[in-house]
Amino acid sequence: MLCADLVDIRWRDQAGRLRRGVANLEDISISGACLQMDRPVALGTVFQISYPKGELTGKVKYCLFREIGYFLGVEFDPGSRWTEREFKPQHLLDPRRLMFRADADHPDTPAA
Repeated sequence: MLCADLVDIRWRDQAGRLRRGVANLEDISISGACLQMDRPVALGTVFQISYPKGELTGKVKYCLFREIGYFLGVEFDPGSRWTEREFKPQHLLDPRRLMFRADADHPDTPAA
């Protein structure tokens, strides 16, 4: 699911110091999320994403710099799964709905 929301984050840096911050939640799924931050985080770092009713935990799987910041892929731990019922980001968009809407707007277009 594509989304946009600010979330509180916590992790320990390579020196073992607890770090806190705010990140932009770019997308989320049952098993992971993409966050935009202003600093890099090492691969394998344990990460906590807090939301009003709880927390999601996982490990950083990628950290890429793009023009506007660092994008981190966090794979959730097996016992940490996102559900829309527990946490609904402020702006949430299911890309499948866009495809369905596009098909409805152009019924004469053959399916791929």
